[in-house]
Amino acid sequence: MPRFDDLQIFVRTAERGSLSAAARELELSPAVASAALKRLETELDVRLFARSTRSLRLTAEGELYLAHARAALQSLDDGRQLLAGGKSEIAGNFQVSAPSDFGRNVLLPWLDEFQALHPRMSLRLLISDRQADLYRQPVDVAFRLGLPGDSNLVALPLAPDNRRVLCGSPEYFARHGKPRHPDELQRHNCLLYMLGGRAHERWRFSDSRRQHEVTVHGDRLCDDADVVRRWAVAGHGLVYKSWLDVAADVHAGRLEVALANYLGEATPMNLFCTHRAQLSRAVAQLREFVQLRCAELMHERPWS
Repeated sequence: MPRFDDLQIFVRTAERGSLSAAARELELSPAVASAALKRLETELDVRLFARSTRSLRLTAEGELYLAHARAALQSLDDGRQLLAGGKSEIAGNFQVSAPSDFGRNVLLPWLDEFQALHPRMSLRLLISDRQADLYRQPVDVAFRLGLPGDSNLVALPLAPDNRRVLCGSPEYFARHGKPRHPDELQRHNCLLYMLGGRAHERWRFSDSRRQHEVTVHGDRLCDDADVVRRWAVAGHGLVYKSWLDVAADVHAGRLEVALANYLGEATPMNLFCTHRAQLSRAVAQLREFVQLRCAELMHERPWS
């Protein structure tokens, strides 16, 4: 059975990409840390890291084992807290990944509330529209819009009915009018963001009779969806985004919904992790907390 300390050194080294950095954080000598990794590899009869004079990277076996090692450490920590009587308390490091707009403008205040309820929790938040690699990056859970692209990931629904909506500022609509049909988007300046490494320029809508797909054009494109939402609020054009991302702007009157009689694309919000063993008490409570907040926003959705 692997030793707790060996698992801790392995996980910290994988997260930092450096044995010496992991040793410093754990207040160990590099020799002791190196011996721990060798002991763990001997125990498992695999090489966990590919080493050279200048680099250290996980092997395929190391990547596979990392999720289980993290889950084992979390489980032991949960057990320790339970025995200590802290059954309702969450403590330790919690690492979360989220897309830019949702992360900055929606999730951030929710995490502030959640952390205030659990002051012994240390939070690390990674914000990017580039999807985090949950197998390689030091991430416990990831918030993602859309359907899972990797069937090996565990998806926990947060807002399964979320959809994209077409929005513009009151000033933009005063100058250019509101489109009444998806085909009219060809005559509007549509603000684009990157999705999966490509411009998301095919906007899809549906009504009771048919599907509508329009290839749109505009004079602005960004790889950060939050910037595109800000452009729309400033009156530079139309934006086609998740309702969770724009709900606050719509409620405040900064944006207005157009084509409300058409359904936008489904973009369910999910919480992802790599393995069911990672579904700790912390993950369960965070999911329940965010799910309730999402439900409040979805209650005001502009479609039935």
